[in-house]
Amino acid sequence: MTYSITKPPPQNNNTMSLKGSNTTTDYMNFDTATRTAMTLLKDSPKERVYGLYIIVSINTGLRVSDVLSLTWGQLRSEVFTIMETKTKKDRTIKINDSIRKALSLIDRKGDKEGFAFISQKGTVISTQRINVKLKEIFQRSCKGLKISSHSLRKTFGRRVYENNNESEKALMYLSDLFNHSSIGLTRKYLGIRQDELNSIYDNL
Repeated sequence: MTYSITKPPPQNNNTMSLKGSNTTTDYMNFDTATRTAMTLLKDSPKERVYGLYIIVSINTGLRVSDVLSLTWGQLRSEVFTIMETKTKKDRTIKINDSIRKALSLIDRKGDKEGFAFISQKGTVISTQRINVKLKEIFQRSCKGLKISSHSLRKTFGRRVYENNNESEKALMYLSDLFNHSSIGLTRKYLGIRQDELNSIYDNL
């Protein structure tokens, strides 16, 4: 089943990021982020929504505004299409096993409706709140790293890059997924150092 939404619902985003903050956040180890999220889903009823947010973010690479606009219907589907808030371009997402596993822990009865990421007040969680919670959640496992919602998007990117042998082809895929204007911008966004790029050619 394909679930399609042509216009993202309004997001209560009443915060502005600090100047330059979107370029200074760090990516995390994908497995560490996954384990942390699964612990929240299994052991912390009040924090399950943040566990699900982490899993969805690192498995889709969507921006925070687009993740927060998702509905239960979209997450339960096999494939869904949204219009990205920033680019106004359509993006098609395939729900993978990791997201389905997370859903099985938070949505056992499958009867939830409406937006997936709702606060205890009954409104869509704000970007500001997500950033505060992510810093709290990862303060131990990612000590010393600058963590924000961008970190999860970058974590997705690094995972794709590593799973595709750190290749130029992987960067081309990611540049397309992230709607970047060039592969060079994708390299900078993911924080790929020059010595890592050199190792690609050394291993040919």
